[in-house]
Amino acid sequence: MTTGVLCAIRGPQEPSIVAALDARTSALRVVRRCADLAELLAAAAAGLGRVVVLSADLPELDREGVVRLRGVGAAVVAIVDAHSDWQAERMEALGATLVVRGDRTAEEIADAVEDLARDLAAGLSLAAPVSHPVSALEKPAGSADPPRERGRLVAVWGPTGAPGRSTIAVNLAAELVALGKVVLLVDADTYGSSLAMALGLLDESAGIASVARLAASGSLAPELVLQQATQLAPGFHLLTGLNRAERWPELTPSALDLVWDVALRVVDWVVVDCGFCLEKEAGAEYPGMAARRNASTIGVLRAADAVVAVGSGDPVGVARLVRALADLSDRELIRPGADRVVVVNRVRASAVGSRANDAVREALARFAGVEDPVLVPDDRAACDGALLSGRTLREQASGSPARRAIAALAERLALGAPRPSARADGVARRRRAHLLSRR
Repeated sequence: MTTGVLCAIRGPQEPSIVAALDARTSALRVVRRCADLAELLAAAAAGLGRVVVLSADLPELDREGVVRLRGVGAAVVAIVDAHSDWQAERMEALGATLVVRGDRTAEEIADAVEDLARDLAAGLSLAAPVSHPVSALEKPAGSADPPRERGRLVAVWGPTGAPGRSTIAVNLAAELVALGKVVLLVDADTYGSSLAMALGLLDESAGIASVARLAASGSLAPELVLQQATQLAPGFHLLTGLNRAERWPELTPSALDLVWDVALRVVDWVVVDCGFCLEKEAGAEYPGMAARRNASTIGVLRAADAVVAVGSGDPVGVARLVRALADLSDRELIRPGADRVVVVNRVRASAVGSRANDAVREALARFAGVEDPVLVPDDRAACDGALLSGRTLREQASGSPARRAIAALAERLALGAPRPSARADGVARRRRAHLLSRR
């Protein structure tokens, strides 16, 4: 079976590499030589080739471009400068299937591409979109410090109607810090970020956009994550959200996937305040072909080690939460093995009757099959005081019943499921290790 190859190679090596690839007539066939990334993406989307061979210095090449290529089923082979370790690390961070140094001969490069094509023909899923790529940004073997155990990613999400997602996210993060954890709180709401204002900070810069840009370019080293964040207290860091809602295209799912992967190497917990909307958008059925505002929230939910689903403690809020939980389940937005914790916020007798807690539990058990929700009592005075002073409930009113309920939630998560293992593409790792070695 002959595998179609798309080429976008710059420099004097291009003719010899194309000739070497075309010489493997039984295995490879160069179907197009593309001038730029746009032509390459169009050819890959049209299904003209299953392997893409490109130069690492191709203009405008970023993580989103690589993910779009892999999303349509193409494996990506990147040719990097022979003397640039940084370029090789960048292409791995961008999600390339195979990285080859430019000092290899055209025949050696063709051999590597033929091996890859053989793996593809054998059914190995090397061209699947990468969510958590193996990155060369980790400390090298033999480093003085042992590798840090991977942290946990928590998505705080809830349906429309302002159920208090941000309040839960801020105070959950603060309670995890109080348990001795290093926590990164992230405002990833693409509709209305609020964490900076809630904590009394200026929101002139968007920390989440800064790290997303670094991730998209393949330049996001672990130490840069906390440098772009605001330190609220020892062990407590905040990546502020978008200061204008129209900036949502800056938060591409592919870049955010890498942000979570890198951040979890330097902190114990990443707590993400998500947007509410999970509606399918135009172009969603075509991977990478259209910017999608809700894709960042969907991506966080699917990557999370724990999802905290927040609803409001009134009849409308509970009904919305029940429907939202069904939507999460029907669309399989929570990955297998992840924790799901249901939180009902602002529970009060004035909205649901004298036996407020029992009424909410009974409704969730009957209509959503939820047996152990976390109920956060309505403490308007404490929450308003914390918002007015830009503080957490722990700082503002440590005896608040709302604060105690959120502290119990933090303990429940901290004592929950074991940490997940790091994800890796073993076949790609072995192949890269071979081809990146110097002569």
